[in-house]
Amino acid sequence: MNKNKEVWITGFALFSLFFGAGNLLLPPLLGYNSGDQWFWVVLGFVITAVFIPVLGILAHAKLQGTMFDFGKKVSPAFSFVYCILVYMISIAIPSPRTASASHEIAIYPFFETTPLLTSSIYFALVLIFVLNRSRIINLIGKYLTPLIAIIIFLVIGIGLFSSGGGMNASIFKTPIVDGVLEGYQTFDAIGAVVVGGVIIISLGLKGINSSAEKKNIIRKSGFIAGTGLAVIYTGLIAVGAFYGSEIFVDGSLSNDMQRATLLRGISTATLGNIGTAFLSVLVALACFTTAVGIVTGTADYFKGLFNNSQKAYTITAIIGCLAGILVGQMDFHTIIVIALPVLMLIYPITIVLIFLNVLPEKWASQLVFRGVVLVTIVFSIPDFLGFVGLKENISGITEMIPLSSHHMGWVIPAVLSLVLLNLKTFTTKQPQMS
Repeated sequence: MNKNKEVWITGFALFSLFFGAGNLLLPPLLGYNSGDQWFWVVLGFVITAVFIPVLGILAHAKLQGTMFDFGKKVSPAFSFVYCILVYMISIAIPSPRTASASHEIAIYPFFETTPLLTSSIYFALVLIFVLNRSRIINLIGKYLTPLIAIIIFLVIGIGLFSSGGGMNASIFKTPIVDGVLEGYQTFDAIGAVVVGGVIIISLGLKGINSSAEKKNIIRKSGFIAGTGLAVIYTGLIAVGAFYGSEIFVDGSLSNDMQRATLLRGISTATLGNIGTAFLSVLVALACFTTAVGIVTGTADYFKGLFNNSQKAYTITAIIGCLAGILVGQMDFHTIIVIALPVLMLIYPITIVLIFLNVLPEKWASQLVFRGVVLVTIVFSIPDFLGFVGLKENISGITEMIPLSSHHMGWVIPAVLSLVLLNLKTFTTKQPQMS
């Protein structure tokens, strides 16, 4: 086996499993709205949409288990509930969102079909891929990813060199923070803990069982995927900013319509009349590979819960695809609105678990895991309540929490608890008697 070839195929597959609807639609409008401050938005966006997801893949390389291993140091019960919530969220929100985005941008403009027909055909194809999961890495890494990358780089490359360069003034007061929050909506940190497990199992199915070999492949492929994501996000945000004075986006439209309008305008401006067709293929492929990764990861987890039962894998895959069809009837914007409150609660927990699992064991004891996760949950609740319409009721509390106005009130308490609990651990250790 050519190890370098396997690393690149796995890296390309990881990239495609990450790169879905939000990853394509969110950056251009973010750049358009950030205008001359686009670079600062890139920095924020890359933190939550690239850096943390890559750390999640590195954590998988270290653990080489399932998502359950991410939280088991807190407690097995907590990890079980966390896994169930993440997989339910993944099946209920980002997976159907890929079908919704494909319908609105790639299918409806040409065929004017109903969302039900689109999502039914879409998830039937997803199911075929998931049930043939032993070939997923090769199919996605060898064929789908290169096609996605070629189209994106054409749009970005031509766009950067052909635009007039006139940028709007930024509408953001704190561009980095807005970039961080927009990066939340890509679901990439959650995606890392889901698809990382898919990669581990897929490598095993290909006969790669050595722990050291798996670790090496996963780490290198994670960096390849992360580099690709960072380059493409930067390019899409920059193109959105550079075309700010050339493409009109009606601010009265919903965010999803603004994103679609801008992306169509950029594609047409860079690739001409064929740009819309290229865009449709790009959206469909990017969304499809992500849906495959989500459903496969969920099916893998429930297969493990039921003693490695293939029947459990198949049933979970079917249920996941049926859920995708049902929720896929909603428009892209509605799904994002539903997702935000959930993200404000589950995303900080996921980020903290990723960081704790990457840390050396001596800095991530069971006490540290439990304390930091508990503090993160407590300080994420105000953000969750704020997004479900209770902002007025908790305004007094949020004013006292640093960064809470930026929906990141959990960050400083989590860092402080990490430091203080480690100090407690080190100072209470008694020297061993010789």
